[in-house]
Amino acid sequence: MAKQREDKIVAEGTIVEVLPATMFRVAVDKTGHIVLAHLSGKMRLNFIKLVVGDRVKIEMSPYDLTKARIIYRISEKKNEGS
Repeated sequence: MAKQREDKIVAEGTIVEVLPATMFRVAVDKTGHIVLAHLSGKMRLNFIKLVVGDRVKIEMSPYDLTKARIIYRISEKKNEGS
């Protein structure tokens, strides 16, 4: 039998701690909860680097809201040539 894809909760947050093995602690914006997150496969393949303070988009399962997957790094637009 094929596994049915369940609904995912998508939220935004900020990285507050970098852990070994591409694990991160992320503070969720709307709730303020701290979740343990790991990189998604596409971010690993493309060597996306994350540091403390980066804004990210995360995906959580409705069954376990303490763990998440980082699916996107939100880039900050900087003013160039002011």
